[in-house]
Amino acid sequence: MLYPTLKSLHLIALVAWMAGQFYLPRLFVYHADTPPGSPQSETFKVMERRLLKAIMTPAMIATWVSGLWLAWEIGAFREGWLHAKLLLVLVLSGLHGYLAATVRTFAEDRNTRPARFFRVLNEVPTVALIGIVVLVVFKPF
Repeated sequence: MLYPTLKSLHLIALVAWMAGQFYLPRLFVYHADTPPGSPQSETFKVMERRLLKAIMTPAMIATWVSGLWLAWEIGAFREGWLHAKLLLVLVLSGLHGYLAATVRTFAEDRNTRPARFFRVLNEVPTVALIGIVVLVVFKPF
């Protein structure tokens, strides 16, 4: 009963984390075009902070903990597909850290990046997620 419980937790946490990874850069796209100090900017600051602190960070932690536990349970640490998956998850974790720093930058009204930058950044989690799903489903090596 432990394995299906862990797998369910892992998938639920992953969906929540990825939803945040898709949505937060989109908020930045709109926030970048908003004048600092405006009511809209202040609203974006609240939305970004709450998304990061209440959803994304706990979901990332739950994804990591349940994923490592699952890998241990099935003895996957010697398999190449898991190493590749972990590399992509590290990329997503690095992106998470960058997004957290960007939330702080916007909160301090110090953003200098244009909306276009965040539109491009918004594609990184999509590419990583595609790679992760392919690795987990096909286990190519």
